[in-house]
Amino acid sequence: MTKIYYYTSLNGENQIDKFLNSLTEKQQAKIGRDFMHIRVHGLIKPIPDVKKLSGTPLWEIRILGKDSIRLIYAVVFKGHVLILHGFIKRKNKTPYKELKIAMQRFKIWKSTYLDS
Repeated sequence: MTKIYYYTSLNGENQIDKFLNSLTEKQQAKIGRDFMHIRVHGLIKPIPDVKKLSGTPLWEIRILGKDSIRLIYAVVFKGHVLILHGFIKRKNKTPYKELKIAMQRFKIWKSTYLDS
């Protein structure tokens, strides 16, 4: 069973929760199905809409449909996924700004929990 965690800032803010709560029920249901798939099957049986972000240790869950929703995550330990950032994608390529946010959060998480 794989566990999914949401990135929480050092001051306790959970931007992932805020992002997910801003979505419609239908969008949340799509994300919930992908999360359930990951929890039950882990990352061994891949979701078709998951892709590695080249040149980074990060992965992207792509929620396709009317709105292209993206959730960027990292596998932090075996069986543990950390959702770092979520956004609605408006262009073909993942915007650098969105990738930078996820990378900064991952760096902070690593320095807090792994380098201590």
